[in-house]
Amino acid sequence: MMRLHLHLLSDSTGETLEAIVKAGIAQFDAVETIKHFWPMVRSEGHLNRVLAEIIQRPGLIIYTLVNSDVRRTLEERCRIAGLPHVAALDPVTDALQRLLGQEAKAKPGRQHVLDAAYFARVDAIQFTIAHDDGIAPEDWEEADIVLAGVSRSSKTPTSIYLANRGYKVANIPLVIESPPPPILYELKKPLVIGLTTSPDRLIQIRRNRLLSLNQVAETAYVDQDAVAQELAFARRMFADKGWPVIDVTRRSIEETAAAIINLLLGRQSETRA
Repeated sequence: MMRLHLHLLSDSTGETLEAIVKAGIAQFDAVETIKHFWPMVRSEGHLNRVLAEIIQRPGLIIYTLVNSDVRRTLEERCRIAGLPHVAALDPVTDALQRLLGQEAKAKPGRQHVLDAAYFARVDAIQFTIAHDDGIAPEDWEEADIVLAGVSRSSKTPTSIYLANRGYKVANIPLVIESPPPPILYELKKPLVIGLTTSPDRLIQIRRNRLLSLNQVAETAYVDQDAVAQELAFARRMFADKGWPVIDVTRRSIEETAAAIINLLLGRQSETRA
């Protein structure tokens, strides 16, 4: 097991760096990473204090600094000390400057400005939480996406993830004994998507859920035949209504959400065309 100190140095909150590093580290095995966050570094005095700390625990420095003087000082000090350093956003920013024919705005944290998109995302999160598990069907027409599936088919976590991307999502559990409200079949604006999974995977998830609640682990909820009937019921509904279906058996929440967004964008493109 290798141990690596990662120093994430930013003139803003450091959220961008954290996401980049998380994606990069995921590509390597047997690495223990120790992350050090150095946000809001906007002066050479602050930078000098940070570098004094970094030298005590040397490692890779990944940075986003728009102030040219602070950045130059960092790079010079790193070269002198022999510290590896990477400007995380340079390749993307340089390519955009060439393509757009304009200089990037040297403003720290510009992506975190409280603009209309930010408030739309907050609104999406509030909507999604208020319309979890079949709640308030009278509002479903306001949603961007409606997810349908049997219990424990990852509807709620997928909905929350999509809400954080700015999409209003409602989700509804499909139960054989309790048909969904008729309004589900009348929706015009939202994209209705069916989520399905394999019986074995679903039973495993449900068993774990029952154990976490200290409930009896042998019920119809995890019976092989009953689960197969539930899934068949859901698939027939998806087919009858012509809804797109995503099998989440081997997908992470992020992968499922990406597939949903692609379906939504494809639908929007067809509408514009």
